Order: sequence, then C-alpha cells, then structure tokens
Amino acid sequence: ARRHEEVRLADLLLLELGDRIEDTYAAIGELIGGDPSEISMSDNATRAWDMAFYGLDLGPGDRILTTSTEYSSNLAAYFDARDRRGVAVDVVPDTSSGELDIEALETMIDDRVRLISVNHIPTSSGIVEPVAEVGRLARSHGIPFLLDACQSVGHLPVDVGDIGCDMLSATSRKYLRGPRGVGFLWVRPSLARKLHPPFVELESGDITHDGFRLHEDRRRFETWEKNYAGIAGLGVAVRYAMDTGIDAVWERIQMLARRLRLGLEDLGGVTVHDVGPVLGGIVTFSIDGFEASELMHRLRAESINVSVSSGLASPIDGHRRGLPDMVRASVHAYNTEAEVDRLVAWVADHRRT
Repeated sequence: ARRHEEVRLADLLLLELGDRIEDTYAAIGELIGGDPSEISMSDNATRAWDMAFYGLDLGPGDRILTTSTEYSSNLAAYFDARDRRGVAVDVVPDTSSGELDIEALETMIDDRVRLISVNHIPTSSGIVEPVAEVGRLARSHGIPFLLDACQSVGHLPVDVGDIGCDMLSATSRKYLRGPRGVGFLWVRPSLARKLHPPFVELESGDITHDGFRLHEDRRRFETWEKNYAGIAGLGVAVRYAMDTGIDAVWERIQMLARRLRLGLEDLGGVTVHDVGPVLGGIVTFSIDGFEASELMHRLRAESINVSVSSGLASPIDGHRRGLPDMVRASVHAYNTEAEVDRLVAWVADHRRT
C-alpha cells in the first residue's frame, strides 16, 4: 500500500510539473534559437552528446575532425570509434594565438570527413573557439557539425542558426546555474531523422506486439524515465538567464575575467594559462611552488570558490603545452569587482617570492 501511495504521489507531481516541463523545452528553444520539438532532455551533457555522436553511422575510413582543446570525455568516444570501427581522428592545428585554425580546417576537409566536432569553450582555458566559422565551412561542404556547448550556454549568446551547427549539447549545471543531473541536445530536423540513437526504449518510438518504429521528433533521443524536477529547474534557470539578458551577462563576464587575468599577470611567480583572441569567464592559473589542489583548499577556506583543472581535462592541449594541474576560477555575472580583487590580493599575499 505504501508503494502504491508513492507511485500516486509521483504521478501527481508529474501532472503538477507538466506545464513547467513543456516550458523548459520552449525556454531552451528561445535561448539557442531552436524549435522546442528539436530539443531532447538527457541525464547530463555527456549523455546528450553521446546520443548525437553514437547516432552517426561512422565506419572504416571515415574521418572526424576535432580540436586540440577537446574534452577528455569526447576524446574517449572518438578513440573508441577509432579502435572499434576503424574511424580516423584528426586534430585541427591551432593558430599562433591559440584558437582553432580555420584555414587549416579547410585544407583538411575531403570526401572522407563525416563529422566536424568541436567544443565552444574548453574546460581548461578561457578561449572561445570560432565556431561560426567552423559552421560556415561545415555547411559549405555538407558535413555534420557537432558542437559541445556545455561551457558556453548561459555564458555568452548561443544561436544555432548563427553558428550553423547541426547538433548542440549542453548542461544545466554550469553557466546556466541550474540543477545537476540534466542536460539537453538540439538536432537539426533534417539530420535528426538520419540518426539512430545508440539505444532505444519505450520513449524512443512506437512499439507493438511484433515491431518497433522510431519517433521522428525529439522523443527518439529521450528515455521515458526522466529527472522531471531537474528539468523544471532547468527551465527556471533558462528563464532567469534570459530575463537578466545574455548579452549583458557576456559583457560583464568578459569584464570581470579580464580584470582577474590582468591582476594575476602583474604578479611575479604567477602564470595565467589562458590563450586566444576571445576569452570568456574561465580563468586558469598556477603559482610557483604550490600544488593546485593545495591552493584550491586554502582559497575555499577563505570562502573563495575555485576548482582544479587537470591538464588531462583536455589531454591533447594539456600534453602539447605541458600544462600542470591548474587553479580554475570561473567568474560569472553575479560576481563583483571586489570579489575578483580579493582573489588577486590573496594570491599576491601568499606567493613564495
């Protein structure tokens, strides 16, 4: 009886959240310039990305072009496809200033390239990759373009039409500041119908006693059991971001991050590791004589919230540049100039010079 009551309460909660769940799809559509019917929910950004990547029919001889700053989780999928399916994985060089080299990308495209897959903002650097230029090239050659926007949605203006990507994955928990356990995927309708999700279940399509047919809309990428409370919370976070104004958020993040970088760069014994002509709110640095984990714990003890970004978070870039574990300070629009200056002052006082 108790179990029956729990089920009834869960069903009642879902009915109560129904309108808010639908509004989450609508809000995300408004935020990224897509239609709600093109957006599917997932447990996290990685699983959303996986539904797109593993839905592609890649095989021996096919090529994937990606960036030096690609996330380790995405690289794992590329290497898995290389080792199991015979797919080639090629890394596009960077320019001297650190961003993906668009001219090099164009020279690498041939009729074997079946996917261009990049991240918008890497996890271990503040660089903002030139994704609209990537989109222009991908469209002109008819190559699917998968964009991992987990660090950029809520951070800066993201419009799938302006970027020209065919698939976009993102998360609730980062710059949107929504609940954990929720991610989403947008897929261009013309491509969505060609992707076969890596697994199917009740929500994915219509099933009868002797057959199964995939849905044509977003449901083909979803599961029946979802984090409904988290999805509703994501909708609130998206609406909050849009009410604040993404352009204003981006402008303030850039100002605060620039202030932090300049303050740190003026200090001896401190190295700021961010490179690129356009930089966002992720600031990575190290201090001579300190382990990043020690600095993180000491700063958190002073209520200065930072994290550690491992060089393995972006393995190719980390190996190429010889990056150590770094302190990562991710500024957001709600931070104040005084908070940024307090971090710089703490570093100045605790250096070993």
